[in-house]
Amino acid sequence: MKRRTVLASAILAAVATPGIARAAVPGPSVTQTGSTTLDGQAVFFVSYDGLVNNNSFQKNGLLTYKGYQYAVWYTADKNAVVGRRVLGGSTWSTVRVGHTLKADDSHNVISMGVSRTDGRLHLNMDSHSDGFTYVKSVAGLMDNPAGLSWTAARFGAPQSTLDGLALTSQFTYPQFVATPEGRLQLSYRVAISGNGRNALAEYDGSAWTALGEWSSSTGTYTSEHGSSTARNMYLHGIDYDRNGRLHSFFTWREQNGAVMCSSGGITNHDTGYVYSDDRGRTWRNNAGTVVGTTGGSDKVAVTDSGLVIDALNPDHSLMNQESQFTDSAGLPHAIISYVPGRFGQCTTDYVADRTANGRAFHVRKNAAGTWQKTEIPVPLNSSQRTKLVLDKYDNAYAIFPFGRIAGASKASGHTDWTLLYDGSGLNAFGEVVIDETRIAQDNVLSVMYQEKSSGTTPSALHVVDFALPA
Repeated sequence: MKRRTVLASAILAAVATPGIARAAVPGPSVTQTGSTTLDGQAVFFVSYDGLVNNNSFQKNGLLTYKGYQYAVWYTADKNAVVGRRVLGGSTWSTVRVGHTLKADDSHNVISMGVSRTDGRLHLNMDSHSDGFTYVKSVAGLMDNPAGLSWTAARFGAPQSTLDGLALTSQFTYPQFVATPEGRLQLSYRVAISGNGRNALAEYDGSAWTALGEWSSSTGTYTSEHGSSTARNMYLHGIDYDRNGRLHSFFTWREQNGAVMCSSGGITNHDTGYVYSDDRGRTWRNNAGTVVGTTGGSDKVAVTDSGLVIDALNPDHSLMNQESQFTDSAGLPHAIISYVPGRFGQCTTDYVADRTANGRAFHVRKNAAGTWQKTEIPVPLNSSQRTKLVLDKYDNAYAIFPFGRIAGASKASGHTDWTLLYDGSGLNAFGEVVIDETRIAQDNVLSVMYQEKSSGTTPSALHVVDFALPA
């Protein structure tokens, strides 16, 4: 018998023989491995309770591709900057891309995407229900970072369209997502808060195409307090799993405040879920029924059945645009947060009430297809959002405002949430930006945060790295 066969037989015997333990799958853990400064004096102003350089809904403010990490931000003089470093390196090289922030509005974030078909980096920035600015690199820049200099000459001039494709005059929330084939899609909102629609555009390596809108702002929603006939669907994310399914959790925000118990609350209600198996062309509810077609007359609407996976009325200050992730089996997970009913059935000041009594919840689909929900026993102490990532063992991590990190093991069914890192010493303002792409590449969680400041005094912007279980 050959040695390889003997070894294989021994391994099989060890696995099959009672009393011989297999190596335990590690639970969640974080070990800080380094910290770098992107900008010692980044722009600082508080708007909508957040910062323009650290709004957690920007996808991606920090990303990793082929051994390099990239970050985007605005400097103290409001210039848009993109930086890069070798993974694990301490030095960032920066380039100004020729655009200046036009308004002190924390919605006007910079988001990045990579089109694998031609190796370009794409930036979309500076929009809140108005026009956007778009910049793209030369082809191949992302494929040969060590061989191509990092200079402004590698980037094209800022544009007010996607290479001539105008999309809409009321544009917000750019989020780039790469398709399994290497195309690049851009998710965005058309129109305004409380009366808007989600839409998609797609880049195939040569041109952008508008795929169209896929959510509806019409239909009647009625709570115990009143009714609303206009709204928008706020996404917790939009992500492909390893099998090519596109997932999106969401909450609805109503235009009419009559649906709330108090005018000091926020009209967000219910957590919904849809998915697409044809690259965002059609959308299905949890049961698999088609509920909308992108660019078609039938869009995903509040009146569609089978959308809600966690019901909640508008009286609990449910946050919009929180976070989602998919695990190694393609199962969707999300973080949502609100003020639980044990603290009262009517929030009267959503910022104050969320700060005093807000809690985050982990919502996920299990292998049997059942939705599960677990409260994370870490008070928000903030009105702001929490991020979610999963490691290679499918342990879950919630990254709270101020850089605090909690974890739960897959082995427990994600029920053993505990605080792993308290954020002390960071002096982080609030929400943080996560590199969702890096974990799969080198098992490191990168967190971008900005230090607290006051007024419009600039402050330092950092990236801190944590090793996850090996």
